[in-house]
Parts: sequence; structure tokens; C-alpha cells
Amino acid sequence: MGEYIHSVSLDKDKCKGCTHCIKRCPTEAIRVRNKKAKIISERCIDCGECIRVCPHRAKKAIYDILDDDLLAKYKYKIALPAPALYGQFDNLEEVDYVLNGLLRCGFDGIFEVSVAAEIISDYTRQHLHKLDIRRPVISSACPVITRLISVRYPDLCGNVLTLLPPVEVAARIARAEILEKNPSFKPEDVGVFFISPCPAKVSYVKNPDCVEKSAVDATLAISSIYFKLISEMKKLEHCEPISRSGIIGISWAASGGESSALFNEKYLAADGIENVINVLDKVENENFAGLEFIELNACSGGCVGGTLTVENAYIAKARIQKLRKYLPFSQNNSDNKKEEILKKYAWENELKYSPVMKLDEDKAVAVRMMIEMERICDSLPAIDCGACGAPSCKAFAEDIVRGFATEDECLIKAGEEENE
Repeated sequence: MGEYIHSVSLDKDKCKGCTHCIKRCPTEAIRVRNKKAKIISERCIDCGECIRVCPHRAKKAIYDILDDDLLAKYKYKIALPAPALYGQFDNLEEVDYVLNGLLRCGFDGIFEVSVAAEIISDYTRQHLHKLDIRRPVISSACPVITRLISVRYPDLCGNVLTLLPPVEVAARIARAEILEKNPSFKPEDVGVFFISPCPAKVSYVKNPDCVEKSAVDATLAISSIYFKLISEMKKLEHCEPISRSGIIGISWAASGGESSALFNEKYLAADGIENVINVLDKVENENFAGLEFIELNACSGGCVGGTLTVENAYIAKARIQKLRKYLPFSQNNSDNKKEEILKKYAWENELKYSPVMKLDEDKAVAVRMMIEMERICDSLPAIDCGACGAPSCKAFAEDIVRGFATEDECLIKAGEEENE
């Protein structure tokens, strides 16, 4: 496996060496050394929390920019709008206004990710009837969650739904439909552009953990296309009916939308990375008996809370709720059997544990390092101030035993020794 390509990056020129990011990173993937932050690549899950909290805008997301050069690479361009896109616009009564606006932005066709979401909901309803599956089933829609589980919760890898996320299903269906309608096209003639609410989905396209290669060719941020899109929407004189999704698919934009489509009361939906970790800790300890399904969204509010959106998550969620009133329940009641859906859209690779938090491959060495960590921890002030550049005293102790820091870098301890 090659090096993991992240979509979250650091602009060192803007970094002031504050501790906002290290305190909020869920995997302790950031340190401050020499007055500059440093992202530990193997621990980063691209959740974008550091982007959200950085007061100096030193953390940023990397994504593709829609311009003439990018569009010119393909004969036929397909836009894949995430359902969270619809929550960005005030007084939107029909999804078709957004879809027609996208066509004016240079795309030749549209395939809604919400259509694929309805197909996945259909499959999941059938899947939960099986008796031989590990419960609770955990949604695989949010790439932050699957990566978090792979680096921190090895025992839960087998609980994750082994179905491609909606964006991947949408990309595959969209490309197949256009190639079927245009036999003269080669696969490389068709460009599939996903309009994403978060950096994690940008990272997924670059590093798909469940397939060898993503069917998405480029990933655009909602925030990068928003102003161009809203300008084109205002120019619309006629709105063609394009939308093929309904309430079920559009509801995936916000937390609880995926779960509500299962018609099963034995589910749990949590959003916000801290709440997600709390839930996964309890699931790992088997504290949720009787649950059938768990929907987890790293961003507060769900995908509408992604850091690549432009609107407040809860305003966007309210707009999605309002928009649902004008939609049919579903336009994609699949006639395919569960096995047929699985054959088309199942994972090609298993979700495997990535032991990035191991102290050492040699267990004996790791045990000695752990004992030393505990000794160092006991000598530290245990106030988790972050002044040392680590998010906690425990993380600082780990850095010391790994050789990345020294005990005299604890300013509190050094001050206490000077005053003695």
C-alpha cells in the first residue's frame, strides 16, 4: 500500500503554534514543536476538526478546483451533488433548481448521490433481516468513521456494513449509464465530479479503503462552487425536471436520515466526533445490547456540518427538513434482491486494523515502553495544559518514550522544580 494522501493540510506560514488543534484532534495526530503545528500523517483521519477550530486558518482542505482546464479533460462531465448541497440555499422549493444550475456551470449530466443513498437504504433494510451478521451493523457512509475504526477499534471492523458509500455507488452508476448511452465513449472520456461537504470524502476518493480505485475523477468543495452555482441559478428561465430522488435519499444530508430510512426502531444515530468516539467506546465494551444499526457522522449535524459547506449546520438541516415536504417518499424502490446489490456494490477489500498507535511491533519492547510511559505520566502535573505541544500528559509521555520529546519540555514541571 502506498502513502496515504490526506486532504487536510497545514499552512506553516499562518500557524502561530497555539494549542486549539491539538486539544480537539480525536486521534491525537497533531503536535506543536518549535512554535509550529505538525500533523502525524498515519494518525490523521481527515475529519477536518482542526480546520474548524483553527483561529488562524492555518489548517486547510485540499480539493479540485472547477475551471476550464479541468473540464477540458473530459468529453462528458457528470456532477454528483451530495444531498447536503441542497441545504445551502434559502427558500429552495425544488431540488431541480440546483441541478439545472449545475448544468449551467459546465456539466453535461447530473447524478444525485441521494439516488445511490436510497439504493443503499434498500439494501440495508434487507441486510438487517439476516441472522448471521455481527450486530450492531455500523454504517460505512462516513469515511472518517471507517478510518477511525480501522486505527482505533480493531474489534469493530467486522461490524461495518460492507457496502460502498453512496458517492462511490453514484459514480459507478452514473459512468455506466453514460457509457451505455454513448457507445463511442471510452471510460476515460467521462469525468465524474463529486461535490463534497467535507475533506474526508476528498481523502476517500484519493485513498478508497474498500475498492482498488474510486470511480470519482475529481472532488469539488461545496464552498468552492457555491457562488458560481447560485449565480447560475438566478439566471434560470426554465427549470427542467431532473431529480430522481425522494425523502429517503435527501434525508441522508443530516444526522438520523440514514437510520430513519430503515423502518427499524433499534438504531442509534450520533453526530460530532466526540459523541462518535463515546458511542464506539461503549459499543466496543458491549454496552448497547439489542441495537441493530448505528449511524455515525463525524460532523455535527451530519454532512450538512462539513467544513467544506457554507451554511450553518443547523440552518442547513432545517432547510432540508422543509425541502422534504415537496418530495416523493422515494423514487428508487429497488427491485434488485440483496444479493444482486451486493454483487454490484460490495467492498472489494476488507476493512483491516491499521495499528498506527502501537508502541512497537515487538510486544516485549512495547510493554517496557508502556511501563516507562506510566512512570513518566506519574511524574507529570496531569493538567493536560498543552504547553508542551502535546494534547495531554499521557500523549506527552508517549512522545518521550518514542523519542520525539524530552521531559524538560514540560514547562509546568520545570517551573515547579525551579521554585523548590
